[in-house]
Amino acid sequence: MSTPRELKIFINGKWLESKTSDFVDCYDPSTGEVIAKAPHCTKSEVDNAVEAAKNAYVEWSETPPPKRVQVLFKMKELVVKHRDELVKILATENGKCLEEALGDVLKAEEVIDFACGIPQLLKGDALFNCSAEYDTVQYKEPVGVFAGLCPWNFPAMIPHGWMIPICIATGNTFILKPAIEVPQTSIKFMELWAEAGVPNGVINMITVSHVEAEYLVKHKDVNGITFVGSTSVGKHVYATAAEAGKRVQALCEAKNHALVLKDCNLDMTVKGIVNATYGCAGERCMALPVVVVEDSIADQLVEKLKAYAEQIKIGPAYEKNSKLGPLINKKHLEFVTKWIEKGVKEGADLILDGRDTKVEGAENGYYIGPSIFDNVKPGISIGDREVFGPVTCIKRVKDFEEGVKVMNDNPFANGSAIYTQSGYYAREFSKRTHGGMVGINVGIPVPVSIFGFTGHKNSFFGDLHVMGTDGVRFYTQLKSVTSHWFEEGTDREIDTWDGMLNK
Repeated sequence: MSTPRELKIFINGKWLESKTSDFVDCYDPSTGEVIAKAPHCTKSEVDNAVEAAKNAYVEWSETPPPKRVQVLFKMKELVVKHRDELVKILATENGKCLEEALGDVLKAEEVIDFACGIPQLLKGDALFNCSAEYDTVQYKEPVGVFAGLCPWNFPAMIPHGWMIPICIATGNTFILKPAIEVPQTSIKFMELWAEAGVPNGVINMITVSHVEAEYLVKHKDVNGITFVGSTSVGKHVYATAAEAGKRVQALCEAKNHALVLKDCNLDMTVKGIVNATYGCAGERCMALPVVVVEDSIADQLVEKLKAYAEQIKIGPAYEKNSKLGPLINKKHLEFVTKWIEKGVKEGADLILDGRDTKVEGAENGYYIGPSIFDNVKPGISIGDREVFGPVTCIKRVKDFEEGVKVMNDNPFANGSAIYTQSGYYAREFSKRTHGGMVGINVGIPVPVSIFGFTGHKNSFFGDLHVMGTDGVRFYTQLKSVTSHWFEEGTDREIDTWDGMLNK
């Protein structure tokens, strides 16, 4: 076992050793081995990161947008060049299987691609004679310093896709707080951002405890917060940042449901559910942990689902044959295990039990196999709360109407799906579901980055979503300039409204 390295922070273009004495162990979830130690930075170091971002904003915000995005073009080249290394780092510290880790990196690349075209989206609006002899031009300007508070489940896509590319392309500066469990993916990305030519201070990275994170959220020189994580923390971040007058978006928990109708292609439906539920070990807010199925085909679906789930190859994240890797850490393994125990106590039928899964040669890894509950009735909490693991809940209903009601009764509304061959029911579902992202025979209906990630209800707090045009709007503010020119020698009265009325 090698000696874990102490990780550094990145402030104003320099890698620095933190002055803290408080370090947190970072693990390889596949083996349980400690592979690094990440610092809980001091408040003084938080101040230094904010000051660096604030100072860098002055020049970066004035840099022409076409010149800013040259950094992103270069970054895309570098990410492609170092893709294999990024995938290995991510799989090792997060536990995603190689194919899943690759997808994580590719989704970051996708948003970098989108951000390269942001000059087109930064164009404003203008109108001659919007009122008599008055012209108005509306500009999109950057806002200032943003801070990103990230979860551990997507170490590449969320900070280096959803957040940083659009933020800096629109002329803002950024302070990244990666999850303390998975900082090494971001460390490699930060090296690439610097190599791509990002000026000192435009992007900074610190690892902190919840105390310093709260300090960062409240910091007077931070203009906006973007957060991804639990609903309880997200609500707090949203309320705290909004009260301080900051821009804020908070993407939170989910309990996505799929409605399976009797006319579906059953085999393809089961494959889609297995992929959506057990991919990334269920540790994603767009997982599909609840299947609402019509009674007439429920027995068939459950039988096929169980058979497919039992065949999934469980193993270390970085082994090519693995299809289900470990959970992130021991604490989360215990969390998911307790949820399964609670589901049993509350009366759901556990027909596949993934507890006590052991992987030969990796006995200390944090593994749990696919688990399936049937007959999950209303009031059974495992069917309504986010478990964030490879656990499926089956809810049986008599028809489409009952199914939609069961789904919409849930307090979360990130995504929802329907499996059917009926165009009528697909259209009705699309209109009536509360889910912000809807799949028709698609288990994980996350759109590509030209569209927003549009969760609803307790899955999102804010007004503007990540990615797409919403993402551009979040990182910009509108300025309207109205002008009127007088002919030489003009002398007339100017009324109270001075061009605001079209008379």
